[in-house]
Amino acid sequence: MKMRIHTSTTLASAASALPGLPLWQLAPTRDSSGRLLTDFMMLIPRLRSRPDAEIERASRDIQAVLALHQDVVFADLNLKLNLLWVSLRPRPGAISELAAAIRLRVPEAVLVAHHAEPSR
Repeated sequence: MKMRIHTSTTLASAASALPGLPLWQLAPTRDSSGRLLTDFMMLIPRLRSRPDAEIERASRDIQAVLALHQDVVFADLNLKLNLLWVSLRPRPGAISELAAAIRLRVPEAVLVAHHAEPSR
């Protein structure tokens, strides 16, 4: 799993990210076996305006949740947009499960969009 953090207090491999590329060009659409991935976004209102310690805590909490789920292949926390994007292998109920787990740790996070391809 890759999680990029856009913050001045870098918590992950943000330095390895290519600046200026839109997320849709960075996020994978298929897993290593060529199967289509699904994705979802969560808005975390006003996260970027919080103190650094609160941003660090929220980021660590999100990383801890995502690390427990083997289906997750990519995650991006964009502080400029207060937005979390997660790409994962499709599994019935996976998006709801992950979003609920994230909300337990970061209650203000809101599921705003998801995309699920039909199984093939």
